[in-house]
Amino acid sequence: MNGYAMFVTKDPTEQHNLVEKHVGLVKRIAYHLVSRLPPSVQVEDLIQAGMIGLLEASKNYNPQQGASFETYAGIRIRGSMLDEIRRSDWTPRSVHRKVRMVSDAVRQIENDKGRDARDHEVAELLEMDINDYHQILQDAAGCRVFSFEDPGFFGEDGGCDSVAETKQQGPMEALQNEDFQQGLSDSISGLPERERLVMSLYYDEELNLREIGEVLGVSESRVCQIHGQALIRLRARMTEFFPKSKD
Repeated sequence: MNGYAMFVTKDPTEQHNLVEKHVGLVKRIAYHLVSRLPPSVQVEDLIQAGMIGLLEASKNYNPQQGASFETYAGIRIRGSMLDEIRRSDWTPRSVHRKVRMVSDAVRQIENDKGRDARDHEVAELLEMDINDYHQILQDAAGCRVFSFEDPGFFGEDGGCDSVAETKQQGPMEALQNEDFQQGLSDSISGLPERERLVMSLYYDEELNLREIGEVLGVSESRVCQIHGQALIRLRARMTEFFPKSKD
């Protein structure tokens, strides 16, 4: 029996009041998310998905589990929005393949040299122009802009259940896995200083790329590259959590 199996029965009026009271929460989460996503994602779609999450939360909320309704609903709302984003993934499969290719190169260099791989070394190994390499970094950041709560954060070829499939668990259970959490924490701690700072400002402080650029004194596109490099480096260092690619 899972943690949500015992629900408190609520009459329709109580459920309606909960929904009405928290419509603003749906909009806040939607506008926060859309500011971190490509223009192809419409805020109206996120709000619609979030309302479904809110309705489910109003039916399933059990105060005996300790969390406030707003906390519980926020998780369900955000989860519904992320599901909607994953269903309409805008990222071409070619981008995911290139990200995996770069990740493999980073891992090879770091294993050989025992230190952080540098941009020019990765580009040379892959026999590509440094500008093409930087474009892959930007694409990598663009296809993984959700948060560490998203089960697809490191997924193969855009597959959003890769972590879950590895551990044979549901998405949220997999992400709560202590080994994964510890491995992620250790890998982030081991990032180069600037990459670690960008990850902290983006995911913990929730600044957008422009704001981070102002903090670091670099362009927004450069922040995007640093972000993408950090994601690729994390992926290269956490291969044990992901299934092998089939192509």
